[in-house]
Formats: sequence, C-alpha cells, structure tokens
Amino acid sequence: MEESYYSTKKVAKILDVKTITIRRWIQSGKLIAYKIGKELRIKKSDLDNFLNNRKVKI
Repeated sequence: MEESYYSTKKVAKILDVKTITIRRWIQSGKLIAYKIGKELRIKKSDLDNFLNNRKVKI
C-alpha cells in the first residue's frame, strides 16, 4: 500500500493555519517532514501521529 504525502501548503489548509506555522513545527521537530527535491512533504501517517499527540482529554 502506497503512503500519501502532503505539501506544507496542503497541511496548512487541512489544519486551517498558515504555511509558516507548518514550517515552524517542522523546524522545531514537532512535525516530521521529508525534503523531496526543493519541496517539503509530510506523510499522512506522520500528520496523523502529530494530531493524535495533541488530543485534549475532556
């Protein structure tokens, strides 16, 4: 099964934040990204892990 990769722009749109926020999370190590050519890509599974680690318990 092939893994999906998202651009920083797509992830920013999904999370309703600015692209610079995504880049800051990547630079700080909070979000894992892969450099493919000149572009940064985020695996769907890494994005899912990032979101699961930030769940708020009510």
